[in-house]
Amino acid sequence: MTNSAPPAEDKHPAGDPAGGPAPRPGLPMGRPFGIPVYVSPSWFLVAILVTVMFESQVNDRLGEIVARPASYAVAFAYAVLLYASVFVHELSHAITARVLGLPVRSVTLHILGGETAIEREAPTPGREFLIAFAGPLTNLVLAGGGLLVHATLPLPPVLALLVEALTFANLLVGVFNLLPGLPLDGGRLVRAAVWKATGRARNGAIVAGQVGRVLALLCLFGGAYAATYRTGTGGGISWLALLWSALIASFIWIGASQAIRAERIRDRFPLLQARRLARRATRVTPEVPLAEAVRRAQEQQAGAIVVVDHDGAPRGLVSEKAVLATPDHRRPWITVGDLARSLEPDLTLPADLGGEDLIIALRRAPATEYLLTEPDGSVYGVLATADVDRAFAGL
Repeated sequence: MTNSAPPAEDKHPAGDPAGGPAPRPGLPMGRPFGIPVYVSPSWFLVAILVTVMFESQVNDRLGEIVARPASYAVAFAYAVLLYASVFVHELSHAITARVLGLPVRSVTLHILGGETAIEREAPTPGREFLIAFAGPLTNLVLAGGGLLVHATLPLPPVLALLVEALTFANLLVGVFNLLPGLPLDGGRLVRAAVWKATGRARNGAIVAGQVGRVLALLCLFGGAYAATYRTGTGGGISWLALLWSALIASFIWIGASQAIRAERIRDRFPLLQARRLARRATRVTPEVPLAEAVRRAQEQQAGAIVVVDHDGAPRGLVSEKAVLATPDHRRPWITVGDLARSLEPDLTLPADLGGEDLIIALRRAPATEYLLTEPDGSVYGVLATADVDRAFAGL
């Protein structure tokens, strides 16, 4: 499963309003092919659950040769190998996206499998199809390899059980992810197909999202039926099966709904224009006291302070948050140079930037203010993240 779209309910489309680094989605596990990989703490809960559930199967099949607690070690090995299969699934998405020129933010393993965070949407339906299909294809290939190994090689009982279980798990993961509804990979295939047929990515996302909602309901009702089927035979309700189906159904419903809302929000992106949202900037040299810089800004009816060198070239920005955090009685004794954030390349944006390109640029380097420049390099003004958020909320 991949996640390449901005979150539909993101209250701060421009990124972290405080300008700090984005929080890690889990424990860092390495950077294969330069792609950060994280494991969510929720994975450990699933690992324990899988270990306990699979241990009974190990005990039934191999109880005579693998006694407890060794059977739990075998079951835990299966849990680790299962998520290794999920990891390979997600890594195949990430590598395919990278090969096709799309930047990948991270791969995260969590309670319901995994997620590949891609910085932006695929530019064509063909690339969307290839990225989405890479994951399930990897699982089906692994399942085929497992069948081949099981059929051709003499394996010891423990290894034979693990190969058999992993083969079934990869087949299940591959087929499940091909179900035609977002946020599953099959939903992205549907999105690509509708996009290709209609010429609009939005149409594909809406259709695949609606199908995803139907799948969520089918999963919930199907799980409830399977969980209560044993009641008629005196077996009682399988509460674990019911809970698991409800969890999967909620995941699919939420993902599908977010995809639909994301497209509706994206429809409003063209209304966001940096030039229209910019604040007038007062330019001061680094040694100017903050109190004097604020006085000049008020006099010029400016909403931002840009630090320039003695040749007039911009060198830094003073955030509104830093100004407000400085008490009035200290402002005459603190220079703007002490509070300024240096102008890194990603903090200088073209004044004509707008729409989704603007959102992508702000997400690339989260900050509270950005310097806007004209094509000739002259300063136009300052774009504040808070103003983008307010404009976004009011669209």
